[in-house]
Amino acid sequence: MESTELKQYLEIAPEVEEALRSNRPVVALESTIISHGMPYPQNVETAMKVEETIRNCGATPATIAVIKGKMKAGCSADEIEYLGKKGVEVTKCSRRDMPVILARGMDGATTVTTTMLIAHLAGIRVFATGGIGGVHRGAEKTMDISADLEELASTPVMVVCAGAKSILDLGLTLEYLETKGVPVLGYGTKELPAFYTRKSGFEVDYRVDTPEELAKIYLMQRRLQMPNGILVTNPIPEEYSMDKTVIDKAIEEALAEAKNRGIHGKETTPFLLAKIKDITGGDSLDSNIQLVLNNARLASETAKELCRLEQGS
Repeated sequence: MESTELKQYLEIAPEVEEALRSNRPVVALESTIISHGMPYPQNVETAMKVEETIRNCGATPATIAVIKGKMKAGCSADEIEYLGKKGVEVTKCSRRDMPVILARGMDGATTVTTTMLIAHLAGIRVFATGGIGGVHRGAEKTMDISADLEELASTPVMVVCAGAKSILDLGLTLEYLETKGVPVLGYGTKELPAFYTRKSGFEVDYRVDTPEELAKIYLMQRRLQMPNGILVTNPIPEEYSMDKTVIDKAIEEALAEAKNRGIHGKETTPFLLAKIKDITGGDSLDSNIQLVLNNARLASETAKELCRLEQGS
């Protein structure tokens, strides 16, 4: 898409545009967690708290969404409130939905996939989220594989998350990322964190211990002109980590109910997460909020290091 055409559909918030122009750190945030991840008003409160956390770390937040057919790289407080109040009325927008959503002038809550896409179009290089999608259990029969993995294979954005959601087949998700050439880095760990818990039994490609090293790896990848993203898996803080046995049991119950009710496709993950929240008495939602804040802090520090390294080169 030519830049003149792109300007019709991409709106970069003035604060974000100024930060990018001045080589100051910017961190992208998704909007599905607002419209589809939590009830109102907790969704809006959490979104604003994540933005505040990024500002307190010295970076600029850019909550990404599609509003009335415009790709927003940075949402105002009023726009976040709008997305939160509309909730699930806002279309959960993956890559395949983008042409329709934009052409019809609709609203879209961006997933990992579309947040990466819009962030890259805007020039934002670091994105903090909760957990990525991946290869679903039973995918050898259903072919249910998240578009997040394909986006990581083709869009050069660093994604900081708490691992792949533990409702997935984590082993196959890692195999898929390896096939696509996506490096999976563990922040302070060699074990893949599993969203609500710090343990999964699976190893990541490399352990990285500082934001500076994360930034150096990203810059080296860009020098090599590799087209893919980088996945940084950041374990949930120990004090908020859930017991693996408890969460595994809740996941098994949720998966069984989803199968019995014939739930599939893009409705699967929201259903499973809501069911797990009910089973765990809300503990999983509290953990979800804390891991997002933790990822926002690491993403901010990494974005700051990117800017520092570039200024010193």
